[in-house]
Amino acid sequence: MSTKLTYANGRGKAEIIRIILAEAGLEYTEEYLTSKEQWEDLKKSGKLLYNQVPLLEIDGLELVQTGAIVRYLARKYNMYGSNDQEAVKVDMYYEGSRDFYAVFLAMVFTDENECLKKAKEVMVPKYFPVYEKILKSCTTKYLVGDSISIADLGLLECLLAVEEFLGMELVDSYPKLKEYYLKLKALDRISTFLKGPHRKKRNTEEYVAEVRKVLF
Repeated sequence: MSTKLTYANGRGKAEIIRIILAEAGLEYTEEYLTSKEQWEDLKKSGKLLYNQVPLLEIDGLELVQTGAIVRYLARKYNMYGSNDQEAVKVDMYYEGSRDFYAVFLAMVFTDENECLKKAKEVMVPKYFPVYEKILKSCTTKYLVGDSISIADLGLLECLLAVEEFLGMELVDSYPKLKEYYLKLKALDRISTFLKGPHRKKRNTEEYVAEVRKVLF
């Protein structure tokens, strides 16, 4: 049974899903929303519970809501800790990464420079020390337990954005976080994903205009 992800041809709320699918080693296809007519047809199809994307079709299911999709994949591919105590830590650390990453998601709709200023002056000083402290207490190379989880992949998405938009020097002040980040990026499946077609490029004016035209 094939797996298909439907979204715009950009990162947005679907990129974390792509990262998890990559680490899971699952092959999938993508359908990009490029016209208003296509978007209206999709809404009429009944596949979108709340008339929102991303949509992941997997295992005969039509899944919406990024958080629900992420947790379905986490449970399916053993990225949710090994017990309830680990699972709640995964949730806490993953949700922290979502709060952090929200400032980068906002760049589609608000001034990019303002978002990056907030990321540098507010979000990095708030969240990086927390993850640095967590990593200092870890006995494995992951945030929770002895295997990769969505907590790691959520933080990876944040670190990728910081490096791309703000520079690695912001990470240099946090040695454990930097070491952890470099090891995550070097994982075989993650490394392949970052070089491949499923990894989307940063927003362009043309992409933002297309999203606005199609979805709004």
